[in-house]
Amino acid sequence: MLEVQDIKIDPETRRAWKGVDEVVLSRKEFDLVHALIARAGDIVTRDELMRDVWHTTFWTSSKTIDVHLGWVRRKLGDDSRRPHLITTIRGKGLRFETEPPTL
Repeated sequence: MLEVQDIKIDPETRRAWKGVDEVVLSRKEFDLVHALIARAGDIVTRDELMRDVWHTTFWTSSKTIDVHLGWVRRKLGDDSRRPHLITTIRGKGLRFETEPPTL
């Protein structure tokens, strides 16, 4: 079981929760969340995500990641304009935040 902030995932059963509510994720959505939450606090590059989630090193656009990330953010209640779970580090990659932002 991996848990960061109020998100918990079970890689063995491929289930995810936000708080006490189960969140239904597709296979790729779960793999994306797992890849990020397993390295929470670290920047994960788009190349690493393509390799680890989509099992390829050849890609021409990051649109695939962006689309799946949008779906994941919506399902986890993470506002893309003010993300508190998954932040985009411009020019570097994505990071699953270990703590919510301070106001």
